[in-house]
Amino acid sequence: MKCLACKYGTLKAGRTTVTVDRDRTTIVIRNVPADACDTCGEDYPDSAVASSLETVLQEAARSGVRFEVREYKAA
Repeated sequence: MKCLACKYGTLKAGRTTVTVDRDRTTIVIRNVPADACDTCGEDYPDSAVASSLETVLQEAARSGVRFEVREYKAA
């Protein structure tokens, strides 16, 4: 599949680090499975992974976390 960002690269399975900053909560999640462009490096987690990341962010915000670094764990 071609990259949607640069239109040139090819997506390859790999892992990435995702940083989410919303309201007063910042979460850094390492080793997230995602397809990455071999040209520009743009990352594309699939919808199940994105949903899992959203859940992590919501739980962290509810518990009062301001900043945290986590390793990705599949739901």
